[in-house]
Amino acid sequence: MKHRRALVVFGLLISIGTIMAADPIAYPNAKKVDLVEEYHGTKVPDPYRWLEDDVRTSPEVRAWVEAENKVTFGYLNTLKGRETFRKRLTTLWNYERVTPPVHRGHRYWYLRNDGLQNQAVLMARDSADGAGRVILDPNAWSKDGTIALAGWAPSDNGRLLAYGVAEAGSDWTTWRVLDLVTSQLLPDELKWVKFNAPSWVRDGSGLYYARFDKPSEGQQFQSLNLNMKVYHHAVGTKQETDKLVLERPENPEWGFQTETSDDGAYLFITTHVGTDHRYRVSFRDLKSPNAPLTDLITEFKNEWSFMGNRGSVVYFKTNLDAPLGRIVSTDLKAEGARVWREIVPQAKDKLDGASLTANRIVATYLHDASTRVMLFTLEGAPGASVNLPGIGSADGFDGTQTDTDTYYSYSDFTTPTSIFRLDTATGKSDAWYRPKVAFNPLDYETTQVFVTSKDGTRVPMFISSKKGLKLTGDNPVILYGYGGFNISQTPAFRVSRLAWLEMGGVFAVANLRGGGEYGEAWHKAGTKTNKQNVFDDFIASAEYLIREKYTSPTRLAIQGGSNGGLLVGAAMTQRPELFGACLPAVGVMDMLRFQKFTAGRYWVDDYGSSDNKEEFAALLKYSPYHNLKPGTAYPATLITTADTDDRVVPGHSFKFAAMAQACHKGPNPLLIRIETKAGHGAGKPTTMQIEEIADVWAFTAKALGMNPKE
Repeated sequence: MKHRRALVVFGLLISIGTIMAADPIAYPNAKKVDLVEEYHGTKVPDPYRWLEDDVRTSPEVRAWVEAENKVTFGYLNTLKGRETFRKRLTTLWNYERVTPPVHRGHRYWYLRNDGLQNQAVLMARDSADGAGRVILDPNAWSKDGTIALAGWAPSDNGRLLAYGVAEAGSDWTTWRVLDLVTSQLLPDELKWVKFNAPSWVRDGSGLYYARFDKPSEGQQFQSLNLNMKVYHHAVGTKQETDKLVLERPENPEWGFQTETSDDGAYLFITTHVGTDHRYRVSFRDLKSPNAPLTDLITEFKNEWSFMGNRGSVVYFKTNLDAPLGRIVSTDLKAEGARVWREIVPQAKDKLDGASLTANRIVATYLHDASTRVMLFTLEGAPGASVNLPGIGSADGFDGTQTDTDTYYSYSDFTTPTSIFRLDTATGKSDAWYRPKVAFNPLDYETTQVFVTSKDGTRVPMFISSKKGLKLTGDNPVILYGYGGFNISQTPAFRVSRLAWLEMGGVFAVANLRGGGEYGEAWHKAGTKTNKQNVFDDFIASAEYLIREKYTSPTRLAIQGGSNGGLLVGAAMTQRPELFGACLPAVGVMDMLRFQKFTAGRYWVDDYGSSDNKEEFAALLKYSPYHNLKPGTAYPATLITTADTDDRVVPGHSFKFAAMAQACHKGPNPLLIRIETKAGHGAGKPTTMQIEEIADVWAFTAKALGMNPKE
């Protein structure tokens, strides 16, 4: 045996040098089918197409899933670090968490979890500082915590509450109505709602909402989501009698979001066609009983996010003639050609969010991927800037126009989410709630660096660790990324990441193109035929961590979920020698067929489509499933997915795992962990989260040569 030197770091024995290989893993035998599909003259094999079938209806797929889980959990059960991580995660997780209170219907509403509850509880107070009382406790809805509260909307008169229920992590939500005076559940039941939340009529007599038709039997977790329709539901009636408000049968891919103005005067219907922020907008004057829907924005060209109104003057956040965003207004009752008045012009930083509350405009900006907050009058005159506790993320700023203050959350990588009250007149913030977590944040630090990508683009990256980190090249590092759908990766506190840092690990987050950190140009630079830029940014971030002696390839893991799972799959197939472990979660792995399932058709905005010849060529070049090569030694890999994921159907991960296991050469484990009664991530019970994260961290620790002490 070669001589090895060892370094004990925070309870972990990190072995530097040769790691003894275990016996090869015997993977389940996944059959191959002789299926070849032709795209634009190119023949593409798809030997594991049968794994796209629903695990609930296909005995063959179910048998494969059971066999894979048996192998995976058999391996995970041998890891010493698994119990170490589980215990520490449980301790860290056990602290009270609340969301910013929202003033609606004469009450202040917020979610609270006492620590280890599987689901957060909906609470209400008569005043912001009054005593809280339980309104809905989802933990009583199921023994295993897999039925979740998926949304809530109190009526303006304070009498009724509409709330959504989702089971097993599915995006499908059923909405019900609770009488807050009598505490009685009304018979109303609105089914087949997805990507939509109801909006109340001001007097509480009914609500507007959008839904899909009932899917065919056995297809609710697989079939495309098409033909969304807008309805009006009268409280106390059956869904079958709801009045149709809007449908577009000639455009089955269009979707809708309803919103009533705070004063109850208007209904706004925002129409979307994909994931890009390109909207059409219609409105109805609710003060006139028979008023028609009137088109306000008629083309899918720009973002038009409704902020609120003062009488007939309405405010929108838009990127019209402003790729970094601005705020405009118009008078709905003005005659003649529509005139948009600029209220808040485009700034140097991206306008990330804007709300109309407490007689002010609250605007949040992103400066190098962290939040800045500015206040403006309704006429656009600049007010105070809000002093945040650090370089992190702030969210919330909801409420009504008659309020005098609003509430927001703040967190960063080592600061647990705290809640602040903001006086919008002065810009002064006061702490409303600070959590108590069993760790000392002063022991940790976060630095921001800038990486040069392959084409010279400057890419930000946050690096968090224990203070005093030595750059020896030996540190175990997890690099996380997403890079898509205009979604920004801002600093945020996660107990799971804290557990990794405590154990001596380093956690890095790269802000890749495709996200929203620097506006629309940054987003578009990582979409469709430009998608390779995202992978290049990620690979450059990994090379930076190695070059600057944070770590080495055998000590570097990469992690991402959903679109981030695609990122990890693409990086893994393009540069397998660069990583010691790969952790793709609920990833989009077959880039030629994603648009054929559930919500996949929306993603064409970001990915393009195999139906387009030029986009097909780009997709095939990086599609993780299609770029696995026989005889390749891949890094240790733990794929995670869930059987009820109806956002990114688990067939993506199933096919990728089967192909990867068939192609892989070498002793590194290549496993898939398939959760049952879970979905894409939303609503996952606390116990399930802890078990999964403990497994992932223990797997990663083993792969990176860390030997946790029990």
